[in-house]
Amino acid sequence: MGFLRVEDEEVKRTNEIKTAIPLLDAIDIADKDITADALLTQRDIARYLQRRNAHYHFTVKANQPTLLSDIEFYFAGRKEPDFKNTCSNHGRVETRSIWTTAELNDYLDFPYVGQAFVIERQTVEKKTGKTTHETAYGITSRGAKQAGPERLLAINRGHWTIESFHYMLDWNYDEDRSRIRTGYGPENITRLRRFAIGLIKSKGVRSVAQKMRELTLNVRLVFDYLRMTGNTCMVKT
Repeated sequence: MGFLRVEDEEVKRTNEIKTAIPLLDAIDIADKDITADALLTQRDIARYLQRRNAHYHFTVKANQPTLLSDIEFYFAGRKEPDFKNTCSNHGRVETRSIWTTAELNDYLDFPYVGQAFVIERQTVEKKTGKTTHETAYGITSRGAKQAGPERLLAINRGHWTIESFHYMLDWNYDEDRSRIRTGYGPENITRLRRFAIGLIKSKGVRSVAQKMRELTLNVRLVFDYLRMTGNTCMVKT
């Protein structure tokens, strides 16, 4: 009926943790950076990646309270960032700043820490001037000589690029509440949804959600948009 039960979400979380390592078993991850959100910031996964000669880049949130508080305390008096960059796209100006340290390596209760970091994101909407701020804490098994602030910021941005795609799947298709669960159904429907989003994004649209709503209301518009018929009309993307 349009709601998500707490126990359903707990099952989802448990399954993600249990399936992470088996999924990585089939992939050559040597010397790769494996990024994960806070749910998968787990000591067992860190040890597994070390055995596979891979590196972790983990987000730290409240599910690891001691780890989070230690990193927050260290960076509480931060001043000028170690590195920052600014980019402009999709009607927004985004500035990302990063501070890093190796001084917590022997103190933090987490295996193979090479650096801890904090990233601040400031986003300004060009049309409205609305400004939003976001702070994220994290740890990586790469030391400073292997990955400087610029590289860590790039790795982190790559992670959130992927996360934004998952967000679009959930927001536009309500994928987390999908009842397609048997056989190859879930895998195939996800592929179709990814294909649809990728196709829409390839047209250079500013809002995938808005374009999907427009196409949903007019089947003929879908054919025109994809130029699938001989008498296709030109439509704006």
